[in-house]
Amino acid sequence: MTQDEFLKLYPDAYPSDVRWGEMDSLHHVNNVNFFRFFECARMIFWERLEKEVAKQVPKDIGPILASTSCRFRRPLYYPDKILIGAKTSSIQEDRFTVEHAVWSKEQETIVAEGDAIVVSFDYKTQKKVPLPEAWRRFMEEAMRNAFPQD
Repeated sequence: MTQDEFLKLYPDAYPSDVRWGEMDSLHHVNNVNFFRFFECARMIFWERLEKEVAKQVPKDIGPILASTSCRFRRPLYYPDKILIGAKTSSIQEDRFTVEHAVWSKEQETIVAEGDAIVVSFDYKTQKKVPLPEAWRRFMEEAMRNAFPQD
């Protein structure tokens, strides 16, 4: 898969270098680092959302990670340059799902895929709440852009 093909699937992917310290004793990137890659991609997406809609959502309402998973497709090695993609793939009443992928420049393929379920949470009452409408509109627009209609 070329970089351009990956960017068509994950238009908001961000670049990163594989760092030596991410390797483990088996000389490939340790699995925990993929969850860090995914987290960084989600936070970049979230920061973009916050800039757009923060004033439209009560300050006590925020995201909380309910679950996350990763499918390791190929080992990743130092040195390498990667693209880390995140996109909303589904929206429900009180949660949304984010798909993740890590693309390796050296291997020219996706080396890991995963997803995360993120719940709308009221940090004051410590309970889940319906997704704020402003979040929903932003994510629906992002989904339209990530999955163009022909």
